Amino acid sequence: MLKESGSNSLFTFENLESNVRSYARTFPVVFRKAVGAILEDENGFEFVDFLSGAGVLNYGHNDPDFINDAMQYFKKNGIIHGLDMATSAKREFMEYFDAIILRPRGLTFKFQFPGPTGANAVEAALKLARKVTGRHSIISFTNGFHGVSLGALAVTGNRYYRDAAGLPPVGAVFMPYDGYWGVDNDTTQYLERMLADASSGVDLPAAIILETVQGEGGINAASKRWLQSIQQLCRKNGILLIVDDIQAGCGRTGSFFSFEFADLSPDIIVLSKSLSGSGLPLSLLLLKPELDVWRPGEHNGTFRGNNLALVTGTAALQKYWTNEKLSESVTKTGRILSERLRQVAQSSPDHGLSVRGRGMMLGLDCGTGKLAGRIVRKAFEDGLVVERCGAEDQVIKLLPPLTIDGQALQRGLDILDNSVHASAESDRGYDA
Repeated sequence: MLKESGSNSLFTFENLESNVRSYARTFPVVFRKAVGAILEDENGFEFVDFLSGAGVLNYGHNDPDFINDAMQYFKKNGIIHGLDMATSAKREFMEYFDAIILRPRGLTFKFQFPGPTGANAVEAALKLARKVTGRHSIISFTNGFHGVSLGALAVTGNRYYRDAAGLPPVGAVFMPYDGYWGVDNDTTQYLERMLADASSGVDLPAAIILETVQGEGGINAASKRWLQSIQQLCRKNGILLIVDDIQAGCGRTGSFFSFEFADLSPDIIVLSKSLSGSGLPLSLLLLKPELDVWRPGEHNGTFRGNNLALVTGTAALQKYWTNEKLSESVTKTGRILSERLRQVAQSSPDHGLSVRGRGMMLGLDCGTGKLAGRIVRKAFEDGLVVERCGAEDQVIKLLPPLTIDGQALQRGLDILDNSVHASAESDRGYDA
């Protein structure tokens, strides 16, 4: 007989769900509903959401227009599952994406809908690069994160995830990301030397894959100069440039694509997370037409092109990307966030806190995972959901909805500010 647990009881999860769960440990309550930037648990306690589904919910929880379009699609018996068959929902999404996002930016791409996860899209990108070039090696960067399936894991730097594979991830060479050797060292010079030297031990790769802002790696933001140098190296050596815009894309840094500020023209773009707008799983590979050398079914999957996610994705394009209002708002709100974080950092000079990132993808580097962990736990107790990232989980990553209202934003920042001060004081006590 089914026995219903009490409010916020984690008994069922602890007894029936795998130990692999992670966010549930950081935020140990049972959430039951959410609207905009506010999450509510089973006791009715409200939290400001600065996590946004790890970047999935750029437009907040349960946007009413997205929900309405999805409900109308259900009522009309629209196709929910259709493998990769042609559907009206897919056609509408592609036509709007081409008209609203690509053409105004002078971009021409073919659309490939792989399995609905970002990692699957990365897998497809790597396979395609190898197929196009006939070369096997991929260059990735220190602190890069591209997923934990075997191919994507091979270009992911974090040892914690790599060790879990059970066998050595192969096929990738890691190079230092922008700033890895300090702000005064241009790491592209090292990469250029390694590629030019026939005895460096680094084979000419099929592709270079990068994030313009490394999300899980610690909110490391690459400069325009560095990104352009990487692109020049790719063009010079016949290497494909893959931009993983899974977390930094869909407006998170201000422009729809995170690389627009650097005037890049990637060969392949990987999108997922906020692409559907609603939290429904959807991923997309954008590839230059001349790279479309796939034979039918060479990269497939049962759940390619989630039609309901395409419906809400189209709604997001129509609502937020037909003008510059959202981009301007992200830039403005990003400045508010950044300035407040700098004030927070300056108020605790003994701990060497610093701010990094771009747009509304920002991080507060706490120096140690121990301090960052205390801050995040205190913030959660007071009503803020925010996570950590970086090699040692030392960076608090702020990803509030791009559409967050001023009141919720200030409330979240106040909680974070208080949590930093309380944790810093506690840290001094431990040191004493």
